[in-house]
Parts: sequence; structure tokens; C-alpha cells
Amino acid sequence: MIRDFTGRVCVVTGAGSGIGRALATELAAHDARLALADVDAEGLAETAARAARLGAREVHTEVLDVADRAAVLAWADATAARFGGVDLVVNNAGVALTAGVEEMSWDDFEWLMGVNFWGVAYGTKAFLPHLRRSPDGHLVNISSVFGLFGVPSQSAYCAAKYAVRGFTESVRQEQRVSGSGVGVTTVHPGGIRTNIVRNSRAAAGHDKGRVVALHDSVSRTSAQRAARIILSGVRRGRSRVFVGADATAIDVGSRLLGSVFEPLVRVVSRRRGSSTLIPAGPSLPSPDGVGSAPALSADGYSDPVTGG
Repeated sequence: MIRDFTGRVCVVTGAGSGIGRALATELAAHDARLALADVDAEGLAETAARAARLGAREVHTEVLDVADRAAVLAWADATAARFGGVDLVVNNAGVALTAGVEEMSWDDFEWLMGVNFWGVAYGTKAFLPHLRRSPDGHLVNISSVFGLFGVPSQSAYCAAKYAVRGFTESVRQEQRVSGSGVGVTTVHPGGIRTNIVRNSRAAAGHDKGRVVALHDSVSRTSAQRAARIILSGVRRGRSRVFVGADATAIDVGSRLLGSVFEPLVRVVSRRRGSSTLIPAGPSLPSPDGVGSAPALSADGYSDPVTGG
């Protein structure tokens, strides 16, 4: 279990903005050694500069499309060779799409799955052998509150985030059964203040301006606070981390209410317009949630069911 990030080799995808950038700067403040990747070269360079100013022991960047399997595999091996190992990997990169199933193009569907699911799968498989060599390696995969319940106009996003959830939970069980010592955490962010929606795709007929306005109004958690909650979960060895009171409420509500939860989602969707229920986000360009919930502990972390 990673108790202290000082000198640790930490990998973050989607580091060009949002939660990815916040994770990089938080880790930099703890004197970590950073390997950062993003498809956005300009944003990535800005994150690296901020991390260096905050005291990161070492920063290396890679302009990377996580949907490119060969590129991810090569980057993982090069990173391990450069740093002499890897201790923490956060598969955070993601994108958003607002579209109903019938109106969604195959190209957009495959684009989203390529980044949000395959990017996580590639990153996991590429880095696991290196994490197993660390005395306390840790893997973090970003799912979403939309990996907990289905939402109109978010079928592709929900499919990817449900897949990330199931995939990561299976990886965690495999690591425990094998006795590898690698910790595995699934993260479910709620509404996070990032630019994910502004950089999302939308099918014809969806009012993107309205979606952006709603996202901004319901996203209560800053990216920096989200990063602190995630890293707190890593230090505690948590298996699941819910970011924001809204994420906790959705998790508890969907489990306690069962089938009754679906009609509530439909009611909210009709009131706001189906296209306005959209994720708020792990990073730019990545996603996540809506809602309100019971109070959290002082550090903003809550795992009411599964614990560590």
C-alpha cells in the first residue's frame, strides 16, 4: 500500500487538464516522479510546467492517444525503463458523447469506447507487469457515477463506464487471488468542474449550450478536491472511491431503491430534457455525474459499502 508519494513513479493519462492535471499537481507537491500523457500537447506541456514549479522530482510527458494499443504498450515499457519501475498508474483519460442510441453514429460510438474503455484496458495490461515488480504497486481506473446507473442520451458513455467498473473489479480480484500485492481502485466521480462537456461531441438536435450550462450548475466538486480524494483512497488502499456527495447519493440510492430508481431518473430527464443528463468529468476531455447526497467525512472520501 502506498502511504507516501515521495519519490514514487506515478503515471497519469489525460493529464492535460481536469482531474488528470489536478492529480499531477497534487503528486508533484508530494515530490513524486511523474510520467504524464495526453492527446493535447499544449495542455500537457502546461501541466508539466505547473508540476515542475510545485516541486515534482522528475517529469516526463508523452503526447499519446490511449486508444492506440501499440502506442500505449510502447509507452509503458519506455516509462518503466526510464524510471526504473512504476508504482502508481491512473487511467484517467476519457471523452464524452451526448446522443441517443438510434441517432448515434458508429464512428462516434467507437471513438468513445476506444478512449473510455479500451484506453483503460490497454493501460491496465501494459502497466500491470511493471506494477507487480513494485513492492506496493497500485492501479487506479476512473469509472463514473454513470457506471452505476443508466441515463438517457448517455448509452455509449454508460456502456464504457460500466465496462471499466466490471473490468477493474475483476482485475482487483485477480491480483488478490494471485497474491501479487498490487492494489486496485475503481473511482466513481460525480459532478466535477472540468471542461469535459465543452469538449464533448453531440448528435444533431442536442442543444450543447444547454448541456454545458446544466453541467456547470450541478458540478460542485473542483478537480483539485477530486484529486485529493482519489489519492486519499490510494493511501488507504480503498477498492472503491466515490468522488463528491452526489456520487455517494447515487451509489446508495441506486442500491437501496432498486427498480424504483429508474423512474426517478426518467422524471429528472423529462424535466431537464434527456440531452442534459451528461457526465461532468474525470479530465479534459473526460467525464461524470449529477445529484446531492449525505455529508461526507472530512477528507471528502466515502465508501459506505465495500471499504478496502
